Amino acid sequence: MNVLEITSLDDERVAAFAHLTEVQLRNRLEPELGLFIAESPKVIKRALDAGIEAISFLTEYNKLGLVEPLVEQAQAQQLDTQERSSSIPVYTGDSKLLAQLTGYELTRGVLCAMRRPALPQLETLLATCRGGQPARRVAVFESIVDHTNVGAMFRSAAALGIDAVLVTPTCCDPLYRRCVRVSMGTVFQVPWTRIGQSAADWPEPGMKQLKQAGFKIVALALSDAALPIDAPELAAEERLALVLGTEGDGLAARTIAECDYVAKIPMREGVDSLNVAAASAVAFWQLRA
Repeated sequence: MNVLEITSLDDERVAAFAHLTEVQLRNRLEPELGLFIAESPKVIKRALDAGIEAISFLTEYNKLGLVEPLVEQAQAQQLDTQERSSSIPVYTGDSKLLAQLTGYELTRGVLCAMRRPALPQLETLLATCRGGQPARRVAVFESIVDHTNVGAMFRSAAALGIDAVLVTPTCCDPLYRRCVRVSMGTVFQVPWTRIGQSAADWPEPGMKQLKQAGFKIVALALSDAALPIDAPELAAEERLALVLGTEGDGLAARTIAECDYVAKIPMREGVDSLNVAAASAVAFWQLRA
């Protein structure tokens, strides 16, 4: 294992862990394939299992034992693909120095800078989602900007039978460090892509693509005319896309107007709605294929 000690906050070898913003990380290596940061052994392991390339590790001295099997796996994967032959660097140092470097204490022990994978085309994702089978249930995250919510929604999607996640152009990045951490690495298990590249690509153009692929689209929104989430006609749809909106304002009126159905979770005791992450879990479970 190629262990290298860090003694300065200005060491350029660990710039990805310290000085670079999320936008800079996305463009660090190539215009299309940048970097992202994965945190904790479990999350890094799930990323490696998904075939994502590790660039470097950062850990405290007393956590080197946790890093070793991860480095071995990452190194083996690189040799298998014949893309790299040099050893992957593992940077380490005093815990106080690393806390200053990253801006927070490394309570989970390990960070890994990883190469951002290319996103699949929408048509390919919908046609050959899991195990080569077409997707039957997909979730669309419209303009959700809270990283914690997006991470939690990915975790629910993985657990509750969602075949793929589509994020609109104005939704936050699922590979943002907090999203990855909150998702517990499930962002690497659930196939996902962006539905459009600019704000103009959603809702009408994106929904047209979904409908051409055979999906009926249901908006989760508060409306007097909305069906209850357990309505039989929703469960009966062969291919269903569930659209969830941003915190506070919910789905845009244009989005709701383009959908085939509007559905809501019936509430009691004067409560009108759930947090979007909680609502997504209920909807994913109820409308699973």
